[in-house]
Amino acid sequence: MTDRIIPNTFEQTGWRKSSYSNSEGGSCLEVLDGHPTGVPVRDSKSPHGPALLIPAASWSSFASAVKAGHFCV
Repeated sequence: MTDRIIPNTFEQTGWRKSSYSNSEGGSCLEVLDGHPTGVPVRDSKSPHGPALLIPAASWSSFASAVKAGHFCV
């Protein structure tokens, strides 16, 4: 499973915070677009890594489910 972890992500540029994150500095996700093998995802409070590398199809399914409200509390 180590092939799905990027140990140090600080040097990679282009991270963006999830549009579902708020500005109060709570639980925030950052994603990196354009990675050749998937979608890197990291905690914004830990920009030095690690990041999980999610397969593109899995990320797409997850994002669709979030947008549809399947994870509302």
